[in-house]
Amino acid sequence: MINREWHLLSRPVGWPKPEDFALVETPVPAPGEGQVLVRNEYLSVDPYMRGRMSAAKSYAAPFELGKVMQGGAVGEVVASEAEGIAVGDHVLHFGGWREYAAVDAKSAVKVDPEAAPLSAYLGVLGMTGLTAYAGLLRTASFKEGDSVFVSGAAGAVGSQVGQIAKLKGASRVIGSAGSDEKVRLLTEEYGFDAAFNYKNGPVSEQLRAAAPDGVDVYFDNVGGDHLEAAIGSLNLGGRIAVCGMISVYNSTEPAPGPRNLARLIQTRGRIEGFLVGDHYDLQPQFVQEVGPWVASGALKYRETVVEGIENNLEAFLGVLRGDNTGKMIVKL
Repeated sequence: MINREWHLLSRPVGWPKPEDFALVETPVPAPGEGQVLVRNEYLSVDPYMRGRMSAAKSYAAPFELGKVMQGGAVGEVVASEAEGIAVGDHVLHFGGWREYAAVDAKSAVKVDPEAAPLSAYLGVLGMTGLTAYAGLLRTASFKEGDSVFVSGAAGAVGSQVGQIAKLKGASRVIGSAGSDEKVRLLTEEYGFDAAFNYKNGPVSEQLRAAAPDGVDVYFDNVGGDHLEAAIGSLNLGGRIAVCGMISVYNSTEPAPGPRNLARLIQTRGRIEGFLVGDHYDLQPQFVQEVGPWVASGALKYRETVVEGIENNLEAFLGVLRGDNTGKMIVKL
């Protein structure tokens, strides 16, 4: 049996290029003691993966050249050498970017395909959802009555942040997105109070128009001019949770910082970055609260599905371009 998997051949400079990668055929691995062999059904591609393609020191080890990359995946167990996980079980694990993965059972999480679609465990009920939940409620210290601004609001994380804020009693939720279609999605389906297309004019001006009374919380997925605009509209005691800065991920030169940081003195504002890996203690609470919202339809989600392992790279590049609405998923 043949296993196809994506290898990183060279470290991209600027935008990743197809020649930096290769789709390689290898034998299907056999699970060792304490491992399970998973036939992946859905793979996740995410913006943070761009950072792992660099050799620069970061919070996660870089992908190794000439070896298979990793990412979130969910699939069916087809062989097991571990207690507690049987053939036929479905598991969530981190052996993505390949068709078959031998993974340590202790790092695999059993999921129920009857409770939710398998792909949801990579998005709304997975790491993406927990990122939104922890960043808004813990890092940004959201409280009822807050006005919330979310950048990248039609993406997998941003769309959940805005909806959770509304469900938790936000006074106003504003989102930015990269197309008029996505703006309509935010207001008509996700329940945002206002939204704007950041390509239609200066972000600072559009944000002031959408949030004339300022914002108490900014959830940052973009950085750059969005962060500067949020600082300019921050209310007294405002909080900024930095989840990502996709606007600078492919920059070859250091990106300039916001020019108005001194305003944080006036507003006593706070900026704090966070990683979802520091908040896994919230997982039970997250599932208990968000699961029923998803089941009832109170919290809506979208997925952009690309089919075929051969299109995994193009799906990832699509995330960097902003092609996706909601979570980008690769279906094998």
